[in-house]
Amino acid sequence: MGSFSRHLRRGLALAAVAVGLAAAAAPAKAAGSIEARIDISDQRMIVYVDGIPRHDWAVSTARPGYRTPVGIYRPLRLHKMWYSRKYEMSPMPYSVFFHGGYAIHGTNYVKRLGAPASHGCVRLAPENARLFFDLVSESGAGQTRIVIGP
Repeated sequence: MGSFSRHLRRGLALAAVAVGLAAAAAPAKAAGSIEARIDISDQRMIVYVDGIPRHDWAVSTARPGYRTPVGIYRPLRLHKMWYSRKYEMSPMPYSVFFHGGYAIHGTNYVKRLGAPASHGCVRLAPENARLFFDLVSESGAGQTRIVIGP
């Protein structure tokens, strides 16, 4: 390899590092405002991005004897994987906690989606929970509203 090629490759490598560092320092592009509307009666969650409906998913909310809190919330914390200490360390992938121990999260019990089945959390198919988690992560808690109605 000639001297020119070596210098060119080295220069391109340094430029790539500089671009990578600049991208890392720049704020991430926000997804915009996010609103998740959960309808307990229909067992559906519609996700709006900047006021436009983007996703419509089946969910499972509280089964008889339990309750899913109704109201308007903001995300409190996010965990890619959480294990419920209250319910035998049950896995809760892509958890978006919105009220105490209540979260929107993925579940392996996808056959139950569309019907009440949880202890109060809002359960989603794992791939939908990941999409919602990513939207909330990008947009931020201050730009996300969770609306739960009867």
